[in-house]
Amino acid sequence: MSPGPVYRRARLRLVAAAAATCALAVTAVVPQAAATGTAPHTETYRPQFHFSPEKNWMNDPNGLVYFKGEYHLFYQYNPSGNTWGNMSWGHAVSKDLVHWEELPLAIPHDDEEMVFSGSAVVDHENTSGFGTEDDPAMVAVYTSAYKKDGRQAQSLAYSTDRGRTWTKYAGNPVLDIGSKEFRDPKVQWYAPTKSWLMTVSLSTEHKVRFYSSKDLKSWTHLSDFGPAGAVGGVWECPDLFPLPVDGDSGRTKWVLVVNINPGGIAGGSAAQYFVGDFDGTRFTPDDDGSYTPPPGLVVQDFEASDYGSWTTTGTAFGGGPVPAPAPGSSGTSGVEGRGFVDSFHGDDAETGTLTSQPFTVDSAYLNFKVAGGRHPHVPGSVLGEAPAPEGTVLADFEQDGYGSWTATGTAFGDGPAAGTLPGQQQVSGYTGDRLVNSFRSGDSTTGTLTSPEFTLTAKHINFLVGGGRHPSGAEAPTAVRLVVDGRTVRSATGADSEALNWASWDVGDLAGRKAHIEVVDENTGGWGHILLDQVMLSDTPARPRSTETAVNLLIDGKVVQSVSGADSGSLDWASFDLRAHQGKQAAVRLVDMNKGGWGHIMADHFVAADEPATSSVQRAHWVDHGKDYYAAVSWEDAPDGKRRMIGWMNNWQYGNSIPTSPWRSAQSIPREMALRTVDGRIRLTQQPVTSVRSLRTGQAVGVRDLTVTDGSTPLAGGRADGKALDLEATFSLGDAERFGLKVRTGEGQETVIGYDAKTQELYVDRTKSGAVDFHHDFPGVQRAPLAAEDGKVRLRILVDWSSVEVFGGDGQAVITDQIFPDPDSDGIQVFAEGGSVGVDKIKVWQLRSYRD
Repeated sequence: MSPGPVYRRARLRLVAAAAATCALAVTAVVPQAAATGTAPHTETYRPQFHFSPEKNWMNDPNGLVYFKGEYHLFYQYNPSGNTWGNMSWGHAVSKDLVHWEELPLAIPHDDEEMVFSGSAVVDHENTSGFGTEDDPAMVAVYTSAYKKDGRQAQSLAYSTDRGRTWTKYAGNPVLDIGSKEFRDPKVQWYAPTKSWLMTVSLSTEHKVRFYSSKDLKSWTHLSDFGPAGAVGGVWECPDLFPLPVDGDSGRTKWVLVVNINPGGIAGGSAAQYFVGDFDGTRFTPDDDGSYTPPPGLVVQDFEASDYGSWTTTGTAFGGGPVPAPAPGSSGTSGVEGRGFVDSFHGDDAETGTLTSQPFTVDSAYLNFKVAGGRHPHVPGSVLGEAPAPEGTVLADFEQDGYGSWTATGTAFGDGPAAGTLPGQQQVSGYTGDRLVNSFRSGDSTTGTLTSPEFTLTAKHINFLVGGGRHPSGAEAPTAVRLVVDGRTVRSATGADSEALNWASWDVGDLAGRKAHIEVVDENTGGWGHILLDQVMLSDTPARPRSTETAVNLLIDGKVVQSVSGADSGSLDWASFDLRAHQGKQAAVRLVDMNKGGWGHIMADHFVAADEPATSSVQRAHWVDHGKDYYAAVSWEDAPDGKRRMIGWMNNWQYGNSIPTSPWRSAQSIPREMALRTVDGRIRLTQQPVTSVRSLRTGQAVGVRDLTVTDGSTPLAGGRADGKALDLEATFSLGDAERFGLKVRTGEGQETVIGYDAKTQELYVDRTKSGAVDFHHDFPGVQRAPLAAEDGKVRLRILVDWSSVEVFGGDGQAVITDQIFPDPDSDGIQVFAEGGSVGVDKIKVWQLRSYRD
């Protein structure tokens, strides 16, 4: 189960910390989701060949099993809304893993529990007694998330009518260790011992635990696996299964999939895997996870009682390093030696810096270990307080009422708030005594606050903003809008923080126009409020205050590289590339300017070296290198014995905010999994299930045997354009630095699917893919290592109305990303940069909806 943000805490000693805060977000307007009244399944971003529920929130796939001619897909579902909550099991079935029928709610939450993730089996031997051997029961093994005390335990429900109705077992829970972080059981029949095998996660301990049972009701602990691989976030939704290596049935290995959130290779949630052996009791990975960083000169190891020549400001870093904690005594791990830097002192309220003495760069890399909060350095931000630029104050909200501003609804009350409101975390960063604060009666109230009309007489509008991160174009925004001629032309939102920070709109192109400001709170969920203060017209943009927790490299006093933590207490290797700065004056500065959740930085062991150190995230093995593939689990009892897997096509970084309605989230295309030897190492590979081809319409359109040189050109003269596509492409390396395809192009929008010949990486660039500003973690470029084979690069690409899935080579490199382009952006182009590339062939099929 991937629970909502309230459950996700990786560092044990920070459970009571305030909610995480992030850098300020100033956004453009996001295109609206489907218009009210749109016919079902034709909404702007509605997937056509990926399963999505008709309405409401969906996340993890659950209970994947084949029974009586049907593949069952259960999934985490909110029957009451379009964001995470009220977790229950939704249900869909398919005969071919492509055409899906959505069925009524399977296992609902109740007054005592939410129904978190798990699995389903067919009890053919009737070991549980819930059915008969002639008419076996389907048994769901799920996590009971108890509402009273937060405990998580494993429970059963059973069905004797092919999964259409379910009964919760009266003896639940069947496995309870008293933990609040014990979830997501994957159960299968283990033939050698004629017993059931459960694989389940101890989430914050970064462990997978194995249990055995004869009847699904009484469970015996077998062994634990972990910590191993990537441990930057909680471990969830494990899966264990055997596969032949290179198709050789006489050579079998076991694959253990462990989903992690956050801490994935592309940021946020992701699925990692381990290859090894399982003997019925214990899983042993082929890779023991050991790592020795490159040798070099240790320039600071923090083993002394003080910082030596390093200097501090503020109070966050104290008078010297802190002792390494005893193993397992806190959420901190990975310390080298006896001491390390930690700016956490019981809470995150203190701020400051720790700076090395200047040094002349004479090594290629500076390697070090880092952990703590994920609050990156924001270029242009100011350490500490900086005076606001001079200008004309439009509103300072120091009066009793709102004056000429007009309020509607109940969110903003009768006038500005005197700081923090009842039940609210401490509000900071505002000026004077009062501010706009829509946290009236908590987050349950909504409304608007509108300024009188004014003339834009300066180049910028500066203001302080805080509160929830729900952009203007979101379904339920908490935002500040600038409106000209009835149209929103600028917008800003908070950063899920009660600390207000400066934002600035460049309005130079609107000089002389009439405008007004709208403050909007339409959100009743978490962080469903907005904070505003000190609105000013100025010819100079305001610079935001730093809220970073980061390790920065300074060259000639300027920050040129920066690394933050990952909201984790596990110190991991990072590296500064110094090759472009040889002979220059440099310094290292640790910065903690954050007072919110995870508002601290940890560091250790700085080493000048000739090679970069690699993090555990870089060294881990990933099922998918995209942003949108999580909670990946596989089907049991497939009739042909093949192993097929599916994942939640979303990311917890922004999952609740994607611009879709009345549904939110889709599942990936089901994939056939295999183990293949690639470059001497056994790797997990995957391809779309072959039944996807049944959705192809008409003949393929494409090209072959041509050369593309520096630039982009419509594929097949535009005859291949479309919004739901299946593409196969083979390129021959030339001298081009990058090449590939651009899909869903039009009016400045494009999703680039390319190959970088220098780095030998497949990549997807969605920075211009349409609606990208609903969350700062959404735009970006995702990369996966992929070596050309015999000078050729082969791609299989599935394009849907709101996603791309890219399979490189034999499926050893996969990138899954959501995209939200305009409906009219349906072009395809082939491109090359920095030289020429040969196109052996590209074939494109239009795909129809699985509902047709």
